[in-house]
Amino acid sequence: MRQTSRKPVEVKRRRRPARVGSLACLPLFFPLEGRKVLLAGGTEAAAWKAELLVAAGAEVHVYAEEFDSAFESASVTGENTGRYVFHRHPWADDSFEGMSLAIADAETEGAARAFACAARARGLPVNVIDKPAYCDFQFGSIVNRSPVVIGISTNGVAPILGQAIRRRIETLLPESLQSWAELAGRVRSRTLEHLRAGAERRRFWERFSDLAFAGRKAPDGENALAETLVADARTAGRGHVTLVGAGPGDAEFLTLKAVRALQAADVILFDDLVDDAVLELARREAKRMLVGKRGGRESCRQEDINAMMVSLARQGKHVVRLKSGDPMVFGRGGEELDRLASEGIAASVVPGITAASAMAASLGISMTHRDHAQSVRLVTGHSRHGGLPESVDWQGLADPATTTVFYMGARMAARIRERLLREGLSADTPAVAVSGISRPEETRWQGTLDGLASGVEGLGLDHPVLISIGKVFGQRSIVEAEVPVRDEMSVAL
Repeated sequence: MRQTSRKPVEVKRRRRPARVGSLACLPLFFPLEGRKVLLAGGTEAAAWKAELLVAAGAEVHVYAEEFDSAFESASVTGENTGRYVFHRHPWADDSFEGMSLAIADAETEGAARAFACAARARGLPVNVIDKPAYCDFQFGSIVNRSPVVIGISTNGVAPILGQAIRRRIETLLPESLQSWAELAGRVRSRTLEHLRAGAERRRFWERFSDLAFAGRKAPDGENALAETLVADARTAGRGHVTLVGAGPGDAEFLTLKAVRALQAADVILFDDLVDDAVLELARREAKRMLVGKRGGRESCRQEDINAMMVSLARQGKHVVRLKSGDPMVFGRGGEELDRLASEGIAASVVPGITAASAMAASLGISMTHRDHAQSVRLVTGHSRHGGLPESVDWQGLADPATTTVFYMGARMAARIRERLLREGLSADTPAVAVSGISRPEETRWQGTLDGLASGVEGLGLDHPVLISIGKVFGQRSIVEAEVPVRDEMSVAL
């Protein structure tokens, strides 16, 4: 089928509503350096709150007749600028004088009410531990990379969920981020002095952020680093192209490096198959250009895409070429890199999850299970001229100890079946075809090589289809999976 050509099209980002959605509470960051805080109670729970307050630099006045042993370790402030002041008696009305916050661990409802009323009468925000009715603010879960501090609140309804979210974020932020954030404070004045507002400063901080997330500790001396980054930021017209793998569909398959590239892009050239959820992770100001390429459909010519990358890079833009799957697996990444290199344009590659890996994960089947396969082959399902690729080692693909995955082969399913049978592969060899891998509309067919053509035909051509053949797919039924499945019988019906 002949493909018609289309021009790249700019896609406007869906604008969010002007009004902010409903918030259960307003996240605020309240400096406590040198301020006084009243804490009523000598319990272990009160000691934990006291430790947080002192870590924020507060002078914590603790009122209680007895103190839990937790206060012994908490009162060792170490490098913290805050300090403890212990009062071995209950709080009184004059205890609130000069305080910025009031916190209590009250045993009874009456004690909680009395404390809250006394604090509010003096205009102080109050928190009574585990008694939401008497709280003007909550303590959320904290990710501490100070001066980078991330607070997580579930408004008191699901604290365990808040802790789970905190653990997820902790894994994304290297411990070294703290030293880089401190360094940012030291070099900030230099960027304001030497770089112009706008593109120059953004280039500086994007490069700085890349280094911060590289996992290395920040250098002790900032002068050399700052000079290098300032010089780079001042360099006009030095564009860069990053080929980024968007994975098979689900935005959660993106790597952290891919997300950072999207958030640093000036222009994004993306394929038809890239999900909208992936594009939503990009920098808001980035220009989005649809340069879709679909077999048998109206598509942009590769030459036009290459020319656009070159033109944008020469304008000093950071161009992200966003491709479905992995850019170096049937993504023409090699052709694009060759063109960029011939034009002297810097380029880099961020790999993505290729469709075969996503399929194996979705099916829960190892493509190299040692009892069934000793090799895996990823094969294009069609040639440049539209037929079967003749340069492929078809005799090797008929090896029963090989797992073969055909990309872009839905229209060639009947010919693939005929050729493998001709090369001696058994008609009973297990086969699987998956349409729309990792997407909500993912659909599967399971059967044998003999029924491949009718099985793939039943899946349709609305979404990319991956054809997989080999003994590993006979281990178990994939009907158990939580997606719609069509077997040979259902397709026939």
